[in-house]
Amino acid sequence: MPKLIGWFEAVVLGLVQGLTEFLPISSSAHIRVVSALFGWPDPGAAFTAVIQIGTEAAVVIYFRKEIWEIISTWVRALWTPELRKHHAARMGWYIIVGTLPIVVLGLLFKDSIETVFRDLRLIGTTLIVFGAILWLADRTARNKLTLERHLSFPHALIYGFAQALALIPGVSRSGGTVSAGLLLDYRREEAAKYSFLLAIPAVLGAGVLELFKIGGDAETPAWGPTLLATAISFIVGYAAVAWFLKYISTHRFTGFVIYRILLGILIITLVSTRVLNPMA
Repeated sequence: MPKLIGWFEAVVLGLVQGLTEFLPISSSAHIRVVSALFGWPDPGAAFTAVIQIGTEAAVVIYFRKEIWEIISTWVRALWTPELRKHHAARMGWYIIVGTLPIVVLGLLFKDSIETVFRDLRLIGTTLIVFGAILWLADRTARNKLTLERHLSFPHALIYGFAQALALIPGVSRSGGTVSAGLLLDYRREEAAKYSFLLAIPAVLGAGVLELFKIGGDAETPAWGPTLLATAISFIVGYAAVAWFLKYISTHRFTGFVIYRILLGILIITLVSTRVLNPMA
């Protein structure tokens, strides 16, 4: 079935991407589910990856000072030994190490990511299961560790494998990594901050690679609607990341957990009653 995305679909999916990327509810699942509910063709993994460039651009701008400090200090530390213990230089290595799992697993499971991982039954199940994990992590976390004092290479790898789980729509990149951070006893806002920084190389890298699949033939979305969706996701995403970081500094994740479980149940019910085709 052709995966054409029109201008109206681009506006809706751009809004959905911007609103959900930084919340622990899975933006890729929402792109997939919203398309199915409206009877639109699955926009595909390539379209989803490319419009995520917009939301990651929002993260880059929001954390521009921290990102510049990390990059500049990391580079200077390569030939200045006294800088190697600096938090920003170490953070550069932690982001590199934390990115490795999703790169390796993304290459190993590339075909599954574009096919079986987009099954609505799997998405509904992962929304419920990882919603429960987020609830458990939020309830048991001691909410005390900071990135500057406590982040280490083992913790970075744990974060990295949690991020790699988000290759399955429904897990949620922020939900998986924040859950890992909470289980490691990091403060909510600290866990979220590292989650956002860790996502930058993985998401931008995947988006750039998938750019070559846009507009290639009748089976892929056209450039115009894809760029529109990307621009909308950037604008909405910038507001969403600012709101989310402020919200979680004083609130638990209970509302997101309830939403995930209800959405997962709804998806499974609609598929079971044949209202939705799990692979359409």
